[in-house]
Amino acid sequence: MMTTVLLLLLSFVMILAGAFAFTNAVEWAGIRLGLGHGAVGSVLAAVATALPESTIPVIAIISGEETGQIAIGAIVGAPFLLGTLGMVMVGGTALLAKNRREQGDRLKLHRQSTVRDLSVFLVLLTTALVLGLIGNKAVNIVVAIAFVAGYGVYVWRTVKHGGEAGQEDELTDLFFDPSKQNPPRNIQIILQIVVSLALIIGGAHLFVTEIEHISKTLGIAPLVLALALAPLASELPEKLNSVLWVRRGKDSLALGNITGAMVFQSSIPISIGLVFVDWRLQAPAVVAMVCALIGGALALINVRFFSRFSAPWVLTWLALYAGAFTYVFAAG
Repeated sequence: MMTTVLLLLLSFVMILAGAFAFTNAVEWAGIRLGLGHGAVGSVLAAVATALPESTIPVIAIISGEETGQIAIGAIVGAPFLLGTLGMVMVGGTALLAKNRREQGDRLKLHRQSTVRDLSVFLVLLTTALVLGLIGNKAVNIVVAIAFVAGYGVYVWRTVKHGGEAGQEDELTDLFFDPSKQNPPRNIQIILQIVVSLALIIGGAHLFVTEIEHISKTLGIAPLVLALALAPLASELPEKLNSVLWVRRGKDSLALGNITGAMVFQSSIPISIGLVFVDWRLQAPAVVAMVCALIGGALALINVRFFSRFSAPWVLTWLALYAGAFTYVFAAG
């Protein structure tokens, strides 16, 4: 059992190391491509930080995980965490750092992009929830194709209306640039992306294997373990980027990192689940998705009408996360 726990921890380290390196590389790629803050935050940074969480269900499916529950848990866990605890991180940081922020506790962001992200997220996740209760494979496949096509349109519109381009001096030095003389060469950016992807995929494969071992040993449903552990291990630490951006007053990047990941996680990974696993949602997954939808709806209302994540809002998101998390483990 101790060996299994150590290997699980190693999988976390591999996933996180790969994620940080991948995020760093794609941000430099965004600068090279001349993309705006909205596009970098909602597409490149969001997809980069969502990649580890998305890799886990893919590896679970490829490795032939019997029930498909590890894949479903990882797929559902990401939007659940982002729609609740992700908002707590942004709102809580804005409150704690308001004295050092030019805009105080208000959110200075690209409202149109954020409202669009949250609206798309609510539509996609609601559709996925309904399909999980119906269980019609033919309908699932059609919807999955529509989700992928829709995400392509979303990316195109985000890049087209992404706002002003970022600057090189805003970024951390590329890890694979030993000279630390910016800008790095394109080959260094590409090499860092390839190595980081290898770490993420290897860590995801190890994670799936050890989750199956722990589930059998302790008698805990694999759905519960994946839903609870996968986003905490791979999604949450990467959202530290959003905390750092909020502290520096870069709210568009911070919230775009989260809402963009919400769109990605509710479209591409769910499309994979709809096609390749038996998309029949058990009670813990349903509860997690409902709480994610409530959290996303509250965020949409706040951004649309208030643009200030005050303490009552932050506490509500925290209660949603804590309540669902407690139920999931109790049900498991």
